[in-house]
Amino acid sequence: NFKLQIPNPDLSFEFWSLDFRFGINLVTLDRLKRIGFALAGLFLFILALEMLKKGAAGLRPVLEGLQVHSPKEALAFGWLMAYIVLSGSPVAAIALSLFSGNVITDVMTLAMITGSRLGASFIVLFVGFLYNLRGHKRGASVSIGILALSVTASIYLPALALGYLILTRGWLDPVRFGTPAALSSFLDLVFDPIVAFLVAHLPRWLVFILGIGTLLAGFRLFDAILPELDPEKSRFGNVADFVYRPIVMFLIGAAFTSITMSVSVSLTLLVPLAVRGYIRRENIIPYIMGANITTFVDTLLASLLLNTPRAFTIVLVEILTVSFFSLLILAFVYRPYQRALEAVLRLVLRDNRTLAVFVLLIVGIPLLLLFIK
Repeated sequence: NFKLQIPNPDLSFEFWSLDFRFGINLVTLDRLKRIGFALAGLFLFILALEMLKKGAAGLRPVLEGLQVHSPKEALAFGWLMAYIVLSGSPVAAIALSLFSGNVITDVMTLAMITGSRLGASFIVLFVGFLYNLRGHKRGASVSIGILALSVTASIYLPALALGYLILTRGWLDPVRFGTPAALSSFLDLVFDPIVAFLVAHLPRWLVFILGIGTLLAGFRLFDAILPELDPEKSRFGNVADFVYRPIVMFLIGAAFTSITMSVSVSLTLLVPLAVRGYIRRENIIPYIMGANITTFVDTLLASLLLNTPRAFTIVLVEILTVSFFSLLILAFVYRPYQRALEAVLRLVLRDNRTLAVFVLLIVGIPLLLLFIK
């Protein structure tokens, strides 16, 4: 027999109470920090859009020098810009700002947004290479990036063709939304003095470049409020146990990208999951398809904040056309589509030479589209 004795029960309770209150305070501080980052990110996001809109005219000589005069060149320009900034969302917002500033046409804007999504998949391939250098098998790490590029190209390019037809025929012209009057007045009150000061003292091209930096800073703050996900400790480790149907993975990809507002974040998460065997290759394709649709959440917000009703129509056309081809594949030809992509994947990963050719192609194609007339 023994008896547990506490020298001073009141003192123990006081320490427990202090520890509990300290933990609550830490949680509160973390929430306040995330709210602060979110508000600061939103402020920078809106400010960047206004700077890009006002400074867009300064980019006209650059586009003239690069001879970006058609949807083909706009597609390549957006593609290469996404490579440079390692993200598609800022480039899509820049495309809308250029349209709002009457620098590019609606069809060119659609093409540039499409290019931004093609280029955004490169970050997934880049992370896969990093995992391969750390000793993981290339088939598990690099394959996610190859699939991301393949799925995006096979859906977005037909969607671009259909979107071109919709915009030129004017089928969705009546569907236009601008910034609500009350919100527009508030934005003018807060952001117009800042942008007007910059335009008055700086060249337009410099205002545009500063706008790009501000936009990237805003997205960095948005990324900072996302929780850190460890595949080994989170519920994602059980994905392989219950996800088999493509539509389920499609919805998961769409939902997760809606929350993160970044297809780069949601797709890059697949790399460690695949490396550790938590997710199977056949589950990845519908996940990418879902992510490629809801990645337009921030782009749609940007179209509304720019107060250019036609910009909303352009983004809506992109969403509808990408959704159409994605759902068409899921409903009728998913298994042949999956086998075709896996055949491409096996071909690319056959040896180092075919992988090098693939990398050269995804870099060389936009360069050829931009510079060969």
